[in-house]
Amino acid sequence: MTIKNKRILLTGGGGFIGSKLAELLSPDNEILIYDIFARDSLKYKKINKKNVKIVDGNILDADKLKNSAEDFRPQIALHLAAIAGVDTVINNPVKTMDVNILGTFNFVKALEKYSKDLERVVNFSTSEVLGAYAYKSTELSNTNLAPVGEGRWTYSISKVAGEHLLYSYYKTRGYPAVSIRPFNIYGPGQIGEGAIQIFIKNAVKNKKIEIHGDGDQIRSWCYIDDMIDGTMLCLTNKKAIGEIFNIGNPKGTITISSLAEKIITLCKTKSRIVYVPKNYVDVELRIPSIEKAENILGFKPKIHLNEGIIRSYAWYSKWMKK
Repeated sequence: MTIKNKRILLTGGGGFIGSKLAELLSPDNEILIYDIFARDSLKYKKINKKNVKIVDGNILDADKLKNSAEDFRPQIALHLAAIAGVDTVINNPVKTMDVNILGTFNFVKALEKYSKDLERVVNFSTSEVLGAYAYKSTELSNTNLAPVGEGRWTYSISKVAGEHLLYSYYKTRGYPAVSIRPFNIYGPGQIGEGAIQIFIKNAVKNKKIEIHGDGDQIRSWCYIDDMIDGTMLCLTNKKAIGEIFNIGNPKGTITISSLAEKIITLCKTKSRIVYVPKNYVDVELRIPSIEKAENILGFKPKIHLNEGIIRSYAWYSKWMKK
């Protein structure tokens, strides 16, 4: 899965997954990170700065993105910039649609002039496209067409649109395109929203861990290193082109209540669990089928949930004391 001597564009490269990719790829490649750094995980990473150019830019600024891409002429382009997170999306449904749909349009259009140079174009979608109840859902399962009027679903709808757009560019413009659907990624360096990192931060401080609702929501949690392995396989395996892949870890499946209890036990914290009312619609069940990624890419998640939690707790304990 080695990539060397390539020019790689990362929109949203300052985020959780993007910054981890930048850290991995920067020693042997030229990297262009295009981001507004609303969530800056890059500051926690060890990157080869001489190989990394950073552009402070919004993906809604079509001209700036286009000029940046054309000056850089990427051979590999990964689109991670997006509005995400339940609270952020619910509070900003218009911005969510704007950034996630128009931003993705701007991304693919910015690559048109030198599209023949492209070796891979990767779009990061979301497991939320599969709706509120996704049990061992495959890439061929129906995507979400939820009722209009609930801000939560603007995220999934905007991401479904991005998948259609990228596939259309693959079919009509020859883009070597791949879409990835991450399933509940967690680990060191995550900031913003995400249950595990919020629970662990509170565990470090011995603060109460709040669960919204009765805690019977079910998730499959995937450690960041496994997510990066899946992404690298999408970048290096030619059979990935034109496909969509679920990247997650079905063995990391657990209810939110049990997750909180597990974190308290493993982290040896004095935190206690508190249940609070849930005032938003939620995804009740989300378990992926990763059979396609296993068969085509050879993807196999390696990090057990217990190990991932312990690693994450150690990292947050260190950084929160600085």
